[in-house]
Amino acid sequence: MEVQLKETVDYLKNEGVENPLVGIVLGTGLGGLVSEIEIIKEIDYDSIPHFPISTVESHHGKLIYGTIRNKKVLVMQGRFHYYEGYDMKEITFPIRVMKLIGVQNLLISNAAGAINLAYKKSSLMLITDHINLYPDNPLIGKNLDNFGPRFPDMSSAYSKKLNAALREIAAEKSIHLHEGVYVPVSGPNLETKAEYRMIRKLGGDAVGMSTVPEVIVANHMGLPCCAISVLTDECDPENLAPVDIADILAAAAVAEPQLTMLYTELIHSLN
Repeated sequence: MEVQLKETVDYLKNEGVENPLVGIVLGTGLGGLVSEIEIIKEIDYDSIPHFPISTVESHHGKLIYGTIRNKKVLVMQGRFHYYEGYDMKEITFPIRVMKLIGVQNLLISNAAGAINLAYKKSSLMLITDHINLYPDNPLIGKNLDNFGPRFPDMSSAYSKKLNAALREIAAEKSIHLHEGVYVPVSGPNLETKAEYRMIRKLGGDAVGMSTVPEVIVANHMGLPCCAISVLTDECDPENLAPVDIADILAAAAVAEPQLTMLYTELIHSLN
């Protein structure tokens, strides 16, 4: 993998990508942040050596290099999921690339279902911790000793500094920002009533199909990260109604401007 990573990083540098301060992973239906970018370069995933290709319709599959509030950013417009058939190392390959090319802070977003019934559709949740229900882990196998330890600590998987800054920004901008525990599952099906009950009993506040592999690898490489979920449906097992992707995208679109504001202001505050 180290050879592949070097080839990818060299390719991006030759394309003009230089020392981005912030890396951003945009989740389902959350591409609006792109409108805030002064774009320097757009690169399709399928032209980047060793990069997977997003197969989900709502994920565009572009790496965007540019600036937000005069800070250099590298943005994944479209992420990779376990349910697409990728293994965990493929899913997290771009995170390692980001770190190696100079990214100092990683900002992640996702669409998730609200397990905590006090949290309503189209609101935001700052992820403070997670419970990993994936059947796999991106660190399984030979450790990449040059990048991180065999047994990385996860006691503060989500940066206390970045989370504190997001709380402050939310208060200043009068954005209601829930906080809670995110639980990833493999998908692609949504959960049964019994599964929602189980996740709540485990201590989950939201459920989704992404984010945690990226967070694990970021921690392995010493890359500070934060993550915000847009809550796109309410997972009440006693009053469960069918949900389809159109409903999820519509709910995400309602909350997207607030998410964009939070991350734009956070980027502006970083040095």
